[in-house]
Amino acid sequence: MEYDVVVVGAGPAGLACALRLKQLDDTLMVAVIEKASEVGAHILSGAVIEPAALDELVPGWREDPPPVCVDVSDDELWYLTPDSGTKLPTPPQQNNHGNVIVSLGATCRWLADKAEAAGVDIFPGYAASAIHYREDGAVGGVIIGDMGVGRDGQPKDAYMQGIEIHAPVTVLGEGCRGHLSKQLIKRFELDRDADPQTYGIGMKELWKVAPGKATPGKVQHTMGWPLDPAIYGGSFIYHLDDDRIALGFVCGLDYADPDFVPFEAFQQLKHHPKVRDLLEGGEIISSGARALVEGGFQSLPRLEMPGALLIGDAAGLLNVPKIKGTHQALRSGMLAAEHLHAQKSAAGFDAALRASPVVEELHKVRNIRPGFNKGLWRGLLTAAIETVTGGRLPRTLNNHADHTQLAQRADYHAPDRHWVDRSLAPRDRLASVYFAATEHDEDQPIHLQILEPDVCVTRCVEEFGNPCTRFCPAHVYEMVEEEQGKRLQINSANCVHCKTCDIKDPYQIINWVTPEGAAGPNYQNM
Repeated sequence: MEYDVVVVGAGPAGLACALRLKQLDDTLMVAVIEKASEVGAHILSGAVIEPAALDELVPGWREDPPPVCVDVSDDELWYLTPDSGTKLPTPPQQNNHGNVIVSLGATCRWLADKAEAAGVDIFPGYAASAIHYREDGAVGGVIIGDMGVGRDGQPKDAYMQGIEIHAPVTVLGEGCRGHLSKQLIKRFELDRDADPQTYGIGMKELWKVAPGKATPGKVQHTMGWPLDPAIYGGSFIYHLDDDRIALGFVCGLDYADPDFVPFEAFQQLKHHPKVRDLLEGGEIISSGARALVEGGFQSLPRLEMPGALLIGDAAGLLNVPKIKGTHQALRSGMLAAEHLHAQKSAAGFDAALRASPVVEELHKVRNIRPGFNKGLWRGLLTAAIETVTGGRLPRTLNNHADHTQLAQRADYHAPDRHWVDRSLAPRDRLASVYFAATEHDEDQPIHLQILEPDVCVTRCVEEFGNPCTRFCPAHVYEMVEEEQGKRLQINSANCVHCKTCDIKDPYQIINWVTPEGAAGPNYQNM
């Protein structure tokens, strides 16, 4: 199939790019490839968004808003101790006056309808599994993976061969640690002059609470317990309509404790008195997890290569202090479309984005996230200085690769985090997977490739105690005792596509590749 532009990923960046291209030239043939079963099914975010970019992309959108859209009415920031909390002043970056709370998944479905109405071809349920290269080595499109292949690699009765989609320009908007983006960054050495990218793991649950407990429009953030000061992170509670709340927890993946379980920390948060009171009498509707890009300005790779460019989270544009990336994704997608319309190629896009308000915003806050590398209190001091000076100090703090920060068990003594017995749903990670509505055909090739299996049952057992069995929020990895010794079992059907394993594994021997199209979580209103 031949197109003028092929976009990988129907997230906010990819859809904004596709829609803007058609707004600028409705004769262009534009395709969007999405691996989820439907648009929005793999989208998970807070999400409070700044609406200015949406105002520009879809003028008058408030007359026909996304299905979940609540104006922010109030901001709160709390520092939690094990059994109490202190309300703090809201920092300027988290002032949400004029912003809206949305379900980003529902917003993407809403945006996809507008893109299709403009003439964009959107193909959900098809995973772009490989890059098509032209004879000169430039990117020339993508290859849709075969469907109906058994675990043994042989075609099944329902086998359908994948197809190639060719285009002069391929736009990668596949999100954090994307399968193809990762390969292209390595192939073209796009990160050669950047710091290592750094990440967080975010987990979210949608709850229906007892009548009267939710305050539509209220935005609450917390820091402190259940994390100790050495681990960067915090939580959000966004109050929606219809007695619903979006509850989430994020922690940096540069933590040192090899026995730390991010999922358990999230469940502990829910049992803090200030949170538990809100949830008791309610029920969980949906849950999920995904990694998020935290490196910011100094970890930006080069954003163009022959025949392709990176946008949104694939580029690493999240503003960590704001805890927002959707407006950045939308703006980068629109800018990519405008650049392609004017220049007819990817060449020059890196300079264009770096000269735009998108990267200017990241530059102002570039030192805030790495300021927390030496703990909470040093980080808060750095954040205050950077906020007061507007990021104008002549310094740029460095980022480090998350997988290098994990301590060996013999060298680490975990602090007492004062965690409590808990009773709120979900009871464990398997139950959480149920609420993510995750589906994979059990009889398909395992999409979690272990490049050196022997390491898992030798060095990793001794040095780190197999941390993949703990940092994965979906219980994909399990060490099984057999007569011959330990064996790593991969429960790939549980995978929610968060990419944490690909990022945090200390040996970097876990390679996440895309499974068959339409597989994975099926988030609703996340």
